[in-house]
Amino acid sequence: MLKTTVWVVGASGRVGKALTTALKKDTDFKVISTGREVDITDLDAIEQACMIYRPNVIVNCASISNADYCEKNKVEAFRVNAIGARNLAAVSSSINAKIIHLSTDDVFSGENNYPKNEFDIPTPKSIYGQSKYAGENFVRDLNTKHLIIRSSWVYGEDWEDYVSYVLSKAEKGESFEAAIDRISSPTYMNRIVDFIIKMIPEEEYGIYHVASEGMCTRYQLANTILTMAGYDPTLAKATSGGGSAVVSTLLENLMMKITGVYQMPEWHVDLENYIKGMKKEG
Repeated sequence: MLKTTVWVVGASGRVGKALTTALKKDTDFKVISTGREVDITDLDAIEQACMIYRPNVIVNCASISNADYCEKNKVEAFRVNAIGARNLAAVSSSINAKIIHLSTDDVFSGENNYPKNEFDIPTPKSIYGQSKYAGENFVRDLNTKHLIIRSSWVYGEDWEDYVSYVLSKAEKGESFEAAIDRISSPTYMNRIVDFIIKMIPEEEYGIYHVASEGMCTRYQLANTILTMAGYDPTLAKATSGGGSAVVSTLLENLMMKITGVYQMPEWHVDLENYIKGMKKEG
């Protein structure tokens, strides 16, 4: 039986690393993982890599995701998040490979306080969001066999995420501010990984939102993390994010509901299991 060759691009990042580890446990896949040794902004380098690897599926996890850095380095943000995606989409199409491209809830402006589904039109405000949306457009236009995945407030093992930030404050007994006007849904990284693996052999294309069900503010999330981990929830101090309006990037998994290919849990279910797992390891 022929194995499906999957090339994970950006395998040194959070999702890329977890995806590579999970794929290697599945005997149906031949896994190739690369980090910065293959420059996705160099079209020739991508073409040469594809000639060597001959992937059936390319998963693009490579990204500059630090929003503040993107604001200060616009050219680099678009070079990696947009042109890198363009190169991968064009080359994958030329070898008839499927491309799975990871995007973000930041393609939405945060205005209009209702869940955004895959058919809502993005209007990104930040350079990060704009560069990621440009990447989405390249992927969509250049390879018909594309799957674009948007998620929100991703957390996971051994990385500097919001869960780790809250727990590090709690361990020191330090109070911290948490916004009451920032709304979305915390999503466990391994759920995204599980969805990607599920979708690799599927003949499903287009945009999919992959976010946990339910919603919360940053303050509610911080309070929940502290409570679940056995710390004093009053360490989280409610504050405004600095703007005059609520910013909501809550995603609705409408395509999942339409196709029935996957179902996400409520956000607090995965969070509780994640924190329990951290306690056992500790």
